[in-house]
Amino acid sequence: MGGNLTRIMAHLMDAVLLFSGQGAQKVGMGKDLYDKYPTAKALIEQADAALGESLSSVMFEGPDAELTRTCNCQPALYVHGLACLSVLKELVPSLNPVAAAGLSLGEFTAHSAAGTYSFDTGLRLVQKRGAFMEEACNATKGTMAAMIGGSDEAISQLAADCDIDVANFNCPGQTVVSGAEEGIDKAIANAKANGVKIAKKLNVAGAYHSRLMKSAQEKLGAELKQVDFGTPSIPVYCNFEAREVQGADDIRQMLESQVCGSVRWTASMQKLIDQGHRLFIELGPGKTLAGMMSRICKDATVISVEDVESLEAAVAKLNEM
Repeated sequence: MGGNLTRIMAHLMDAVLLFSGQGAQKVGMGKDLYDKYPTAKALIEQADAALGESLSSVMFEGPDAELTRTCNCQPALYVHGLACLSVLKELVPSLNPVAAAGLSLGEFTAHSAAGTYSFDTGLRLVQKRGAFMEEACNATKGTMAAMIGGSDEAISQLAADCDIDVANFNCPGQTVVSGAEEGIDKAIANAKANGVKIAKKLNVAGAYHSRLMKSAQEKLGAELKQVDFGTPSIPVYCNFEAREVQGADDIRQMLESQVCGSVRWTASMQKLIDQGHRLFIELGPGKTLAGMMSRICKDATVISVEDVESLEAAVAKLNEM
């Protein structure tokens, strides 16, 4: 028996799970998975039942403006990422998740994947988070801008000079700033002088990961106090301090702090790379996280899963490895 177990263990495939953030959503997400795989269908139907409304119809049919609303796209991405994972695990029993991380909202999906809380608990949390952030967007006049090229230090100084915040350190050469519209306009105007090649305003509803989200952070903090957090079954890396979280109070604090705090994605991925991880699975629409990883670590492999076609390609690739 021992020999058989050793052989099974030897065939386990260690991979880090990565979950998409807001902005990745697209109309039609999850529809072909729902139609083909009973596991995905059951999870998506469970989400509709838990929310008491048809999130699936917004995911599958849109319209785009409705799906893009923060209160819809956050739960949609959460459900989609976990539906992709549930089918992948079913089709590749040897898959062995060894850590998880998610970009902004995706950190909540990562915790659900790690069993920190139940699917329904996480879903209700992200729906509330989205609603609180939407309220904060409507109450403030903020926006965001992507800064391509330029050092983190120079962009951090530029943000300070313009009285705005750095929202995302996504990957080398790609940073996002966030704050009041006049501050963002000033930062764009001064970007070239600070070594930034391209500075462009993003099409977003408000200033995410900035001080303008303070009301949302406070309301989410109150919600997080009501949740019983378990111990994650695998390490989960937080955005705010780019490290593995330890214990319920720490998880609560990190999920609250990231609403206004910077997403330190480069540093989070670098920690995982430094620990020797090279196989990552991106779960969510598009290949944004794979693109970022290509700029963080050239010899990392990222397999992206978002629909039936990419899922089947991922299964084939994983089975070859």
